[in-house]
Amino acid sequence: MKVNIQTPNFVVDEKLVDFINKRLSKLEIFYDRIIYADVFLKVQKTSDKENKLIEILLSIPGDDVIAKKGAKTFEEGVDECVNALERQLKKRKQKERAFS
Repeated sequence: MKVNIQTPNFVVDEKLVDFINKRLSKLEIFYDRIIYADVFLKVQKTSDKENKLIEILLSIPGDDVIAKKGAKTFEEGVDECVNALERQLKKRKQKERAFS
C-alpha cells in the first residue's frame, strides 16, 4: 500500500512518518486490497488542546473509506483513525462474504 502524507503549514517529523506507516500497514491484515492511503495532518489555530486534526482516506475497490479525528497529539489521532478504519474494513469484509 502506498501512503501519501500531506501536512499543510508545517514539516512532519520522520518518527511520525514511520509511526503512521507502521500503524497503516496493520490494516492490511484486515483487508488486503487497499490501494493507497492519503493522510492529512492539520493544526487548527484554536485555544483548544485538541487542535490536531487527522484525516485518513483509504482507497479500496468500490468506494473509499475515511476516518476523521481530532486529538491532542498526532499519534493519538492516528491511533483513533486506524481503529475506526479497522472496524469499517471488518464490516466491509463481512458484507462481501455474505454476498459471495
